[in-house]
Amino acid sequence: MQSSLSLSLSSPSPTARSHHARSVVADKIFFAPRSLRFCGLRREVYRLHSSNSARLVAASASHKVSASLSGNGAPSTGFDYDLVIIGAGVGGHGAALHAVEKGLKTAIIEGDVIGGTCVNRGCVPSKALLAVSGRMRELQNEHHMKAFGLQVAAAGYDRQAVADHASNLASKIRSNLTNSLKALGVDILTGVGTIVGPQKVKYGMDNVVTAKDIIIATGSVPMVPKGIEVDGKTVITSDHALKLEFVPDWIAIVGSGYIGLEFSDVYTALGSEVTFVEALDQLMPGFDPEIGKLAQRVLINPRKIDYHTGVFASKVTPAKDGKPVTIELIDAKTKELKDTLEVDAALIATGRAPHTKGLGLENINVETQRGFVPVDERMRVIDAKGKLVPHLYCIGDANGKMMLAHAASAQGISVVEQVSGKDHVLNHLSIPAACFTHPEISMVGLTEPQARERAEKEGFEVSVAKTSFKANTKALAENEGEGIAKLIYRPDTGEILGVHIFGLHAADLIHEASNAIAMGNRIQDIKYAVHAHPTLSEVLDELFKSAKVKVDISSSVGEAVAV
Repeated sequence: MQSSLSLSLSSPSPTARSHHARSVVADKIFFAPRSLRFCGLRREVYRLHSSNSARLVAASASHKVSASLSGNGAPSTGFDYDLVIIGAGVGGHGAALHAVEKGLKTAIIEGDVIGGTCVNRGCVPSKALLAVSGRMRELQNEHHMKAFGLQVAAAGYDRQAVADHASNLASKIRSNLTNSLKALGVDILTGVGTIVGPQKVKYGMDNVVTAKDIIIATGSVPMVPKGIEVDGKTVITSDHALKLEFVPDWIAIVGSGYIGLEFSDVYTALGSEVTFVEALDQLMPGFDPEIGKLAQRVLINPRKIDYHTGVFASKVTPAKDGKPVTIELIDAKTKELKDTLEVDAALIATGRAPHTKGLGLENINVETQRGFVPVDERMRVIDAKGKLVPHLYCIGDANGKMMLAHAASAQGISVVEQVSGKDHVLNHLSIPAACFTHPEISMVGLTEPQARERAEKEGFEVSVAKTSFKANTKALAENEGEGIAKLIYRPDTGEILGVHIFGLHAADLIHEASNAIAMGNRIQDIKYAVHAHPTLSEVLDELFKSAKVKVDISSSVGEAVAV
């Protein structure tokens, strides 16, 4: 779960990459597993055409875990490794696996635990809590259950068991990631990684390795504004909230982005009252305005949630000596004191800050910008003089381009393509985002205001198409007809500019649109695609069919095959 979504309006053309999973290293052939790409959730059958089985060697003295496997090839002449990755979160993990697939001898340095924020303090445990909140919300909805002919007694929960579910899931996924790295022969170097010079990294106390190429993938940490005192008990960040050490009767959530919205879903389902504190004039400022308005009607207004907009939490003081948490609210424009809240707890969900201190960037003349490592469109690091630093890349939250775990992984794969000799530029407008509330929100590409701003600058027309979940058979069967899908496009060319979905399983549905953008497909290319009936995917089917494109189909349809 990530808090902010920074998106450039430029749209570089995606470059297709090779999908060969087969690599040749020395005289041995192996088949690199390709399903362990994200969070290690898929099991893989390894087919090793070699008499040498994988051997795991643990060397605690040098803080190094290595697994010799034919897939992690010999390094380039004069270097310890072809690629060293600083940070073993989802971005670093994705880059490492793709590097091995490309035959690169790879090491990954981690100063904390494998999996980074997403697995240990973000996406993964939060989904466990949201799974609980979704079921609680359904069981508590008497009208919803009666519509199915079901009678359910009053639903309750065991707080510790819920917390254990989140913790156990994180532990399982962390183990999967670690095992996938070891199985492929990626060397895991334990310790804080510091760049000490060109193509040279120190880890731990005094261990130094060299690499032909280096990727910075150190991620981010919760951002806490000045004036807010976090005690980890009554004033908390998402790191603390995921432990679910207690469920307050009344909690204030500072920030109404992805993190704040998801935690409001969890806390209200478990019985808390929630108050949002938002600096901007409307809730959910990062979403398409029309989607945000509908989401507020469904996710905020009917629940035990109130809110203050256009205000800053200038001072937050933890509960102490029997006194509640106090929050001083000042007007975002005039900075005058407007109100003081007294609540049982406060969750600070104001975004995330890059974790780049201590990287040794000064040793290579790189200056961060608000903590972010400056990079170009190929994730190549830029120094203080505006020049590229040879053989150094930065991916994920640390560069600030798009603070999402899967964006980090995609950037890492793109970098590996480049260091393997194939140019690749990632189209960030094709990367989807999702908020896992009940119902879910998902999006890819531009919002309607962003699209119209771009259209005004470039001189083209923008059209919008919409479909409702109320017209979808599967949604109605689930008694979940609340929701819409929205398509923003160019009627003159059929280019998809953005797709936004609010409704049942929106996070799963968005990928048809994101993949279409990534592949450069236009509406007239995909409106004839067939979707199984009855499925939620027909929401997207109807959406594309309802678009009015002024040009004929742009690509030829394959010849019919008699069956």
